[in-house]
Amino acid sequence: MIKSLDHLVLTTRDMEKCIDFYTRVLGMKLERFGQGRLAVRFGEQKINLHDQSTVTDNYAAHPTPGSLDVCFLADRPLDEVISHLRESGIQIELGPVKRTGARFALRSVYVRDPDQNLVEISEPG
Repeated sequence: MIKSLDHLVLTTRDMEKCIDFYTRVLGMKLERFGQGRLAVRFGEQKINLHDQSTVTDNYAAHPTPGSLDVCFLADRPLDEVISHLRESGIQIELGPVKRTGARFALRSVYVRDPDQNLVEISEPG
């Protein structure tokens, strides 16, 4: 019944720092939609951004900054990603390490975004 992921929602404490991390560091594109909403887009997917101070009934029951654990596939060799992360002042928490992905084995590094979400960046391997 489910074909693919369209989008997910990330809750942030600091929208500006969040946008900087996902656009400058990870290379995603900022997108504005709806009534002042923001997202970052990559490939055919996007991450809608939700400021934790925004009150609405259209989000998860308990949106919490720092609760996301996500894996992205890199569009370039992981060693290039590692160099870029270091140049951007991003600390690598773990890796490179071998992991098992949804479709194949992965070689991954782990970093934290400004809200302390765990971000795994991987290449097939």
